[in-house]
Amino acid sequence: MLAWALPVAAADGLSSARDIETLYRRGEATLAEQRLDSALAQRPGDASLRFLRGVMLSEAGRTAQAMAQFEGMTQEFPDLPEPYNNLAVLQAAAGQLDRARELLEAALRLDPAYQQAHENLGDVFVRLAQRAYQAAATGPRTEATLQTKLRLARELAAVR
Repeated sequence: MLAWALPVAAADGLSSARDIETLYRRGEATLAEQRLDSALAQRPGDASLRFLRGVMLSEAGRTAQAMAQFEGMTQEFPDLPEPYNNLAVLQAAAGQLDRARELLEAALRLDPAYQQAHENLGDVFVRLAQRAYQAAATGPRTEATLQTKLRLARELAAVR
């Protein structure tokens, strides 16, 4: 699951990420994108605006661009756990489970209390377990306990 906000806000009177996100959530995506572009032109280093850009790209189905946005943020703002979390979610959705695990572990090193990253890491571990059980189940003989584990892992992976 993607995180939606950074604990960073604009201190000047210009459009904040929160104001722009409110527009976006009200269904005014075009206006929100225009305001975001304008705010980023004035404050290109504003982490909350950059993060919102990644969220909006992700929700618009522009996954490659969202990944690039969050990847860039992990380089430019290496102390913020949220970009790692969101990039991990996108990586997991693309089947890159090992990379997602690495990113979530990085987020948790930065903020050990980050609940969403913990939950997402659990989801990744369930999918990794499912993958391992599936590989084990392709052997010549499969034990009933293995089939039970595989079924349970599949059920857990299906819970959203």
